[in-house]
Amino acid sequence: MIRHAEPADAIAVAPLIIQAMGALANKFSNTNDSGKTLSLFEYFVTQKNNQYSYENTLVFVEREEILGSLNAYDGSKLIELRKNFTDYLRSNNNLTDLRTEEETQTGEFYLDTISVTPSAQGKGIGKQLIKAGIAWAQKLGHQQVGLLVEVNNEKAMNLYCSQGFNIQNKKKFMGELYHHMVFQIS
Repeated sequence: MIRHAEPADAIAVAPLIIQAMGALANKFSNTNDSGKTLSLFEYFVTQKNNQYSYENTLVFVEREEILGSLNAYDGSKLIELRKNFTDYLRSNNNLTDLRTEEETQTGEFYLDTISVTPSAQGKGIGKQLIKAGIAWAQKLGHQQVGLLVEVNNEKAMNLYCSQGFNIQNKKKFMGELYHHMVFQIS
């Protein structure tokens, strides 16, 4: 079953966000301490009005266990949502300067992180989350859904292509090169 996340889901959702982000999670958290990074994302999942909020998250639940999550939001709100995150980092994690390119834009519903717990991978949960994200975008009136995928991540690119996403262009984000993939809602 897929449902909207709740603040209490943070303990299960934060590791999934970090898994999807990979090394970017530590760049965003401004620390190499994995425990601090985990605590930071757990905190932000419980909060409102930020990129990683439960408000912007769907979870896949089976037998009361969260096996996957999708974090998504209106691209026009990126700067507002990111500001709460970076302001907190400046105050609490000694962040002086986080220069990030905008990974999404107005007119796009952005799938920020999609992740399935390793023991449940290969069972179609990721596909279900992607479809739920597209349905969520459509319900909100969006015509375009976008995401970024590392250029060397063939497995993820194949998954997104199989779900109807097409490569629109390449984007540099936090020092790495990504494909910007788009799904057009008809």
